[in-house]
Amino acid sequence: MPSSKHSAAERIKISLSNISPLWLIITLVVFAGLVKLGLWQSARAVEKEMRLDRMAVLQQQNSLSIPEVLKLKSANTQDDYINDFPVNIHGTFVPGIVFLLDNQTNKNSLGYRVYQVIQSGNYAILVNLGWIQGSINRQVLPNVDELIGNFQFQGHIRILEKSFMLMKQNFEVIQWPLRVQQIELEKFSTLIGKKLLPFVVYLDKNEELGFEKNWQPIVMPPEKHRAYAFQWFSLALAWLLLMIWASYRFGRDTNNNDVINEAK
Repeated sequence: MPSSKHSAAERIKISLSNISPLWLIITLVVFAGLVKLGLWQSARAVEKEMRLDRMAVLQQQNSLSIPEVLKLKSANTQDDYINDFPVNIHGTFVPGIVFLLDNQTNKNSLGYRVYQVIQSGNYAILVNLGWIQGSINRQVLPNVDELIGNFQFQGHIRILEKSFMLMKQNFEVIQWPLRVQQIELEKFSTLIGKKLLPFVVYLDKNEELGFEKNWQPIVMPPEKHRAYAFQWFSLALAWLLLMIWASYRFGRDTNNNDVINEAK
């Protein structure tokens, strides 16, 4: 009769030998996915820190004119090189054209961000004027006191990141102010018959014109990204330990059954 007694090392070896290839593949795929998510969050934290440092440096610089900004953009291969640069705008707001970006919250209140187009020389620029309160009735748009005439103000360049949309925006029926779900500069250009520059200017918070300026250039700080990274890495470790424990238990139970069968 074969001996039913095995050393701990032998039991572990036998348990591991009973692991199916499918079990191993699933374990490694999930583990790799969780680690990848942790690395992505860590990389985002580094990106945010670099941007914050860059913004601190840019705040010490003089504001640029639009032609100077465009010259900088054309001289650099990075699409977002001009992001966060301070800019000085002098121009005339195009009358009658107001965009309301929907689903914008402020202190637990739902509202809109107001955008208007300013003509500065040969350039048409979309300007974020700030946040306004929305109505409980979704069919009622807020009354917007649009800016009319010539203005000169300070702002900052913002390169918009593309976000996922469940449905494409349909602009077949136009009624101003126009409620939109996302800022799409190319579509807006076609809509108004003016070629908008490939960025948005956010009013400086010290400017009196416009509405409530509650925006943050960086919504999620680096610390939060690192916290998420820690969570993903912890889940990866927990998953790996769980699978090792489960495979050991399964192998041990299998070995015990074999011993019982052999004893019979």
